[in-house]
Amino acid sequence: MSSTAPAVAKGGNGAGAGPPNGRSPVRMSVNLRQSGIYVAFALIVVLFSVLTGGDLLQPQNISNIIVQNSYILILAIGMILVIISGHIDLSVGSVVAVTGAVAAVLMVNHDIAWPVALLLTLITGALIGAWQGYWIAYFGIPSFIVTLAGMLLFRALTLTVLGNQGIGPFPDEIRTLANGFTGGYLGNIGLGALGGADLFSLLAGIGAVGGLAVAQWRTRQARLGYKQTVDPLPVFVLKIAAAGALIMAVTIQLARFRNLPWVLVLLAALVLGYSLLTSRAVFGRRIYAVGGNLQAATLSGVKVKSVVFWIFVNMGVLSALAGVIFAGRLNQAGPTAGNAFELDAIAAAFIGGAAVQGGVGKVIGAITGGLIMGVINNGMSLIGAPSEQVMLVKGLVLLAAVAFDIWTKRRSGAPVLR
Repeated sequence: MSSTAPAVAKGGNGAGAGPPNGRSPVRMSVNLRQSGIYVAFALIVVLFSVLTGGDLLQPQNISNIIVQNSYILILAIGMILVIISGHIDLSVGSVVAVTGAVAAVLMVNHDIAWPVALLLTLITGALIGAWQGYWIAYFGIPSFIVTLAGMLLFRALTLTVLGNQGIGPFPDEIRTLANGFTGGYLGNIGLGALGGADLFSLLAGIGAVGGLAVAQWRTRQARLGYKQTVDPLPVFVLKIAAAGALIMAVTIQLARFRNLPWVLVLLAALVLGYSLLTSRAVFGRRIYAVGGNLQAATLSGVKVKSVVFWIFVNMGVLSALAGVIFAGRLNQAGPTAGNAFELDAIAAAFIGGAAVQGGVGKVIGAITGGLIMGVINNGMSLIGAPSEQVMLVKGLVLLAAVAFDIWTKRRSGAPVLR
């Protein structure tokens, strides 16, 4: 595999040119598309904290937000890659349902050991992704059509497998992965007025902050080495401190409740892995190249069909994982599982900064977009808002996110599809 990634034509994560005339690469820069989402998230959290009298930020409620939205966040990680490449996947909700049904049949009806059944379920998801990826990448059918057909096909398969009844209960290990918490391995530590907190969870949070700081510092040094623009050191330190404070605040609240949810540990591993894939790996840079400028990527020697194919295989695997998590959370696989999950995953990606035309987006942005949707759902539930108001607010937030994306393009002089 070549170590040289093709240039990204549309502002993805590709390297930019060095500063002209030998000017210093250290200067303040603001990317509205990337920074605006985090500001919006903070404002939404503050708003609902006020409206709920602080209930939104209670330890148990923070844990609920993470656990209740975990499967959407998993789907959002795969969906952001699909959208960056210039495609869409409308079938993920149905894939969640059919893979959850497969897992239930294997674990419950046939008593297959859960690790083997989980592996077989993930392989099923990969085969589903390969089926759709073939028609899209190699046969040339638009992804909208293929995945729309898949949405119907896999929902029909779910109903064929399950009929009109659910299958459960799932093994304890699967339920623990979906709903369980890490044990108090090191006991508790006193936090003064906040009471006690799990020491293992706190150390995990400190480790996460340290890892983030090291990774960002290495990225900064690498950009300086290539004469790329970076923020001044005080601004860089302030950003790391703000992110670290947020991570520790959430960690302390979770440590005060029932420790870290296992699904949060899984999500953290996925976010780390896919962030490295998109920012450091050649394959990740090729995803941006394909979505940023398909013709340029082809002329640069990128195997576009292969990249698109494996993106959909990956989406199938993550959909299967989300299907197992969702089924484990409910403790049964049902025929209506996954309804509208594709809409939430797509909304999370676009709210998180993905561009409509492709070529732009980040994994952490999709996670932030998913959390915004989760906070809106949770916050409006706490204040007793009816479901129609929840849908109204989520629709307006999605429209505002896409409108903001188009506005930033026009502001920068980039072409906008009509």
